[in-house]
Amino acid sequence: MYKEPVPEQVPFYLNGIGYNALRLAMSRSIAEETQLKTIYTKAGVQYVVTEVGGNSKQGFQEKIVRAILGAALSANLIEKNAHEVHALLHASEEAKRGILVNIASDVNLAVKIAIIREEHWIAVAIFGESAIHPYSSHERCGLGVMNI
Repeated sequence: MYKEPVPEQVPFYLNGIGYNALRLAMSRSIAEETQLKTIYTKAGVQYVVTEVGGNSKQGFQEKIVRAILGAALSANLIEKNAHEVHALLHASEEAKRGILVNIASDVNLAVKIAIIREEHWIAVAIFGESAIHPYSSHERCGLGVMNI
């Protein structure tokens, strides 16, 4: 009888860069995040995680792009050249579309961002919540994957 392997036993490369970025962004505890980072480090994959919060009318889009670019540069996921920055920004824009589609005109957002680099590919995954009021909270998710 076939038995599904537990996630820790699945070779990293079989999951795919987008899946692995989303999985890291969606981790719910420090322990879970640390476990995933250990798996990713053993697989030789570069990654970084950051968080951003803010109001959709008060520069959230610019804030999130600065956070993504800053985190990727600080973690040495990309080099500071037009080609690699361009790929990261395109992946970021794709991921932002997933979290910013159909939002009310004035919402607060709190998101966790995972960026993963595998050779010539980069993935940006964003997961979090948006709400006008605590009772109106919505979970949101976005993913962008680009070739470098």
